[in-house]
Amino acid sequence: MATNRTFTMIKPDATEKNYIGGILKMINDAGFRIVSMKYTKLTKEQAGAFYEVHKERPFYGELVDYMSSGPIVAAILEKDNAVADFRTLIGATDPTKAAEGTIRKIYAESIAANAVHGSDSDENAAIEGNFFFSALERF
Repeated sequence: MATNRTFTMIKPDATEKNYIGGILKMINDAGFRIVSMKYTKLTKEQAGAFYEVHKERPFYGELVDYMSSGPIVAAILEKDNAVADFRTLIGATDPTKAAEGTIRKIYAESIAANAVHGSDSDENAAIEGNFFFSALERF
């Protein structure tokens, strides 16, 4: 059963290029409510822990370096069918394959620097949201 919350992160490439406002506008315009949000910078240890599921993959080290290279915006979003609707809004990981009008088609520069993270399941949305926000920060 689908929940009504998902997790997202605006990644270092997008924050560096001042895309935060444009991305947040797209999120709001798509009917999502921002439940919790923070601007922060991950340490290598934090990035490694967040992406631990990919630890054995060849790109893990580069991913950790990239995600700790600059500030990010972490947010919990709310909307009916949040996970699936947000995955549609952000588009394919490869921005050249992303649908027109999606966040990644507009703001991503490559598969690696793809502007935003979006949870891929209700279970991961809860895990990822809990990684960044305490119970007191999740309204």
